[in-house]
Amino acid sequence: MQISEASSKCGLSSDTIRYYEKSGMLPEVGRGGDGNRRFSQENIEWLTLLYWLRETGMSMAQMRRFTRLAKAGPATVSERRRILMDHSEQLHVRRKMLDRCETVLAVKIASYRERSPEDRN
Repeated sequence: MQISEASSKCGLSSDTIRYYEKSGMLPEVGRGGDGNRRFSQENIEWLTLLYWLRETGMSMAQMRRFTRLAKAGPATVSERRRILMDHSEQLHVRRKMLDRCETVLAVKIASYRERSPEDRN
């Protein structure tokens, strides 16, 4: 599939896909006879993973490290798993902090409703 279809399947812009490819973060992307990229299902799976890692706040440095390890093969599985587990723990901490923030905001919003009768709806 071409880059526009790959973009719609994984949620990344074409520019981001090109950047990830140039950064070496994808398995090799094939080329058609016309010289255009031809993305495989493996490429789409990687792009989708990279999309979600970035959405969850993983740094580009960590994403590059993770992809380098993946390219190194099965001997790096435990290190890759550790990266993902550490990132998952960071998400858990962030989620708890966001929950606290939401509670503080709810209290503040409620206090404004009490002070401003026209905003009680």
